[in-house]
Amino acid sequence: MSIALWVIATLLVLGGFLYYRSSLLVTSIGLVGLFAIGSWFDIVGPVLWILLALVLVPLNVTPFRRGVLTKGILGAYRKVMPEISETEKDAIDAGTTWWEGELFRGAPAWKKLHSIQKAELTAEEQAFLDGPCEEICKMMNDWEATHELADMPEHVWQYLKDHKFFAMIIKKEYGGLEFSAYAQSRVLQKLAGVSTILASTVGVPNSLGPGELLQHYGTKEQKDYYLPRLANGQEIPCFALTSPEAGSDAGSIPDTGVVCKGEWEGKEIVGIRLNFNKRYITLAPVATVLGLAFKLSDPDKLLGDKEELGITAALIPHDTKGVETGRRHFPLNVPFQNGPVRGKDVFVPLDYIIGGPEMAGKGWRMLVECLSVGRAITLPSNSAGGVKSIALATGAYSYIRRQFRLPVGKMEGVQEALARIGGNAYLMDAVTTFSTKGIDLGEKPSVISAIAKYHMTEKLRACMDDAMDIHGGKGICLGPNNYLGRGYQGVPVAITVEGANILTRNLMIYGQGAIRCHPYVLEEMLASAETNAEGLKRFDKAIWGHIGFGMSNFVRSLVLGLGFWRFTSSPFSDSTATYYKQMNRFSANLALLSDVAMGVLGGSLKRKQRISARLGDMLSYLFIASATLKRFEDEGRQKDDLPLMHWALQDTLYKLQESQLALLDNFGLVGKTMKAIMYPFGRIAKRPSDKLDSKVAKILLLPNASRERLGKGQFLAPEGQFGYLEQTLRDIIAAEPLFDRVRKAANDRRMPFMFLDQVAQKGKELGVLSDEEVDLLRRAEQGRLRVINVDDFAHEDLIAGKHAREVALASVKKQDNAA
Repeated sequence: MSIALWVIATLLVLGGFLYYRSSLLVTSIGLVGLFAIGSWFDIVGPVLWILLALVLVPLNVTPFRRGVLTKGILGAYRKVMPEISETEKDAIDAGTTWWEGELFRGAPAWKKLHSIQKAELTAEEQAFLDGPCEEICKMMNDWEATHELADMPEHVWQYLKDHKFFAMIIKKEYGGLEFSAYAQSRVLQKLAGVSTILASTVGVPNSLGPGELLQHYGTKEQKDYYLPRLANGQEIPCFALTSPEAGSDAGSIPDTGVVCKGEWEGKEIVGIRLNFNKRYITLAPVATVLGLAFKLSDPDKLLGDKEELGITAALIPHDTKGVETGRRHFPLNVPFQNGPVRGKDVFVPLDYIIGGPEMAGKGWRMLVECLSVGRAITLPSNSAGGVKSIALATGAYSYIRRQFRLPVGKMEGVQEALARIGGNAYLMDAVTTFSTKGIDLGEKPSVISAIAKYHMTEKLRACMDDAMDIHGGKGICLGPNNYLGRGYQGVPVAITVEGANILTRNLMIYGQGAIRCHPYVLEEMLASAETNAEGLKRFDKAIWGHIGFGMSNFVRSLVLGLGFWRFTSSPFSDSTATYYKQMNRFSANLALLSDVAMGVLGGSLKRKQRISARLGDMLSYLFIASATLKRFEDEGRQKDDLPLMHWALQDTLYKLQESQLALLDNFGLVGKTMKAIMYPFGRIAKRPSDKLDSKVAKILLLPNASRERLGKGQFLAPEGQFGYLEQTLRDIIAAEPLFDRVRKAANDRRMPFMFLDQVAQKGKELGVLSDEEVDLLRRAEQGRLRVINVDDFAHEDLIAGKHAREVALASVKKQDNAA
């Protein structure tokens, strides 16, 4: 054996040990065996054996490694370890890690993904969707609510209370519905397809609010009193967190509570004196009980030795002395109940703290844990439901609307936009289904919730833009027949609330994900804070595991970058296999780049927000792709859905790749080196082709099983705007052969596909249409005109507010004078 051959064999075997993440002991034994072979062939001499011993002995002799090597590393680690604030620590500690943690390990266990039980509704939950949920959709007139009343009608409010729409999250023992997170998501999706006001109003009490906080942290007395009243609609809750000076940085709220003595119901007690100024509080104008977050202090140490107790959450009845409910905000012509609330010298008992006095100062932990659940449900579900309804409506409109003598949906430019809408509708429903299933399994997915909130609301924005472009004038002229306008106006609301999207992408997703999902970083941080022997032992295990993990991901990225990703494992051998294999590669890249970024930048990584954001994009897109593959499997690997699945995966993995390359291109020499390792032959993922775009668009244009699955659960009754679109689409398709028959009989090849009532009359005169066919053409024309026409108004009907009242009064006075 030659020296070169032995060196190559040694490197390959060592690489194999690292690639497959063998233990230190197994790797050491393997190296000794290779050196023994080298000695047999007179390749390895005493010097190489000494060098090998200098490396392996210190690493494998635990007392020496721990007492010398690890101790030295720990000292250096503590010097460079950035200081973590209490709010950051609470955010990191809150919640759990689920599938996103698997994606961070560089080698996802796909069998684990597909072993997760499919999300399904109970019979009771399905009955609610088919019954009360269907009924409220029929009752709701979004134009009346947004333009005429600036609120939902009273009978809609009452129906929501009577049928416990605000109590989906509350347990049955307190009179609630106790629905699964998945069922809540399905309800919100359906409502969002009808009205943003309706979905927002129902979503908030079932998300971050008093009901959720009480069930997890409330005292028995608080639960027994408030939860039944919240369940039956006797109480309307809101939660006040945001202040003028503290929006995204909720931890810096200036609102205060001071523990002191005061008078309550004629007696002197120890309580809290509150001063607060909150804004953007959904349901505040109509709320009867206010959940309040504030910073609590105890200067007289009435509760203990600590003066600054920290953020605390309390429940305050709206009629408490000193509480002032402000006037309403007006969020972008989508006037759900939202407004400011203030309090000056509001004195309340300590028992108003959620969970009682022992929970004083623990409010931030409570909030981030509950928000990690609510953020994964409400806005992602509202966004997915909106896009699902938009997909059906825009597809139908694109077939019904004709330009240049053909449906606009057959034009390639329109098909490009339709493909984005359809592909994202499929993907978004997959993400909400998967993430809510995680919640139902007991997870509190803080990272997943940030991923779902950011990406689903951003996709809603993109799909809304595409739908508006396709509808043209139909989309921009508001009125009762415009099913896009108010949703389009309200998109920035979803982008802004529950953590602004810029903050969520740049700080939250990866900021929490890198620590929560990495298999070693959090343990290193916790162990380094301990100063005893047990801390050193924990740190030793974590740091050397981390080093081996990093070396493994380096080898995996190098090997997979050379094209061997094509030979990695996939749970299926069909057309989905390439996606699993690409994700194996991207997962290894994410794990390696995370270690490189943390190693090079240290504590400054959280200030390098564009690097953090792009790493977060990689994690996000891996999760989104996983959810999409999971949906395809759970729904029986439907052949008709292949275009939707392929489009969603190709778009997602292409965006992942581009975010990764943007990171590498902006990471100096380190990035250039990593790019050479990860992309020696260039890009591997391609965006969806024009041909695939066309296939997705065609699914939206005509009734078919795949289209039905795409819009499953949405409100499509004839009374609704989307229901008449669906009926008109079917009528137009049925009218086409009748139109062709009349045109042929009339020998008029240039007859336009319009005025179908006149075509019907002509067909009757020519004797080529039956009475039923004549009626069909007339009905199709009525529907066609309703679809393509827009609303118009008298000038005085568009005057709003105070001036409108003055005009109306002047008109009445003028009529009286004339009489």
